[in-house]
Amino acid sequence: MIGIVDYGMGNLYSLGKALERLNCPHEFVAAPERLAAYGGIILPGVGAFADAMNNIRELGLLAAIREYAESGKPLLGICLGMQLLFSSSEEHGCNEGLGLLAGKAARFCGELKIPHMGWNQLQLKAPKHPLLQGLADGEYVYFVHSYHVCVDDPGDLLAVTDYGHEVTAIVGRANIYGMQFHPEKSGETGMRLLQNFAKQCEGVLL
Repeated sequence: MIGIVDYGMGNLYSLGKALERLNCPHEFVAAPERLAAYGGIILPGVGAFADAMNNIRELGLLAAIREYAESGKPLLGICLGMQLLFSSSEEHGCNEGLGLLAGKAARFCGELKIPHMGWNQLQLKAPKHPLLQGLADGEYVYFVHSYHVCVDDPGDLLAVTDYGHEVTAIVGRANIYGMQFHPEKSGETGMRLLQNFAKQCEGVLL
């Protein structure tokens, strides 16, 4: 069973429908005391970084998410949810994140059209990683974001895309994963990624 964390800023419906198509048992969860009951959790997100962190704190989810990450069970952040996994974001000032991975979210600069919106190709950095099973270089996924993550450790990069420069697309360290794009809107490639994450959750001891 996968728990989709509902902190008031996620695209829950389409993500839930995607897991339903994969026959993957899931529930929406907002109560911090319930997180430990799941074999994996997904932290979605649409909107502003600071607002998301405020909601997480107000719902009492901050410590619960960090404790879940420390348990070793799989945790996936999607879009804004991926950015929240990191140390901080410079969106509307400096805002502290969950601190599960080292790095920060920075705004795209230069003459690039913002947001980075639409289909773009993945360049795999770790093609043998279990999360990337069945994927090949050049597959397309769907992005919508104005900030991108600058990782402190290049070893956390599983895949990147190009938008004027190399942009973090998928990250992974131990049991913590993130996807900057929306896998639930990314066709067969996105479904394969969600299925690979679900496989990481199978057999997890609760």
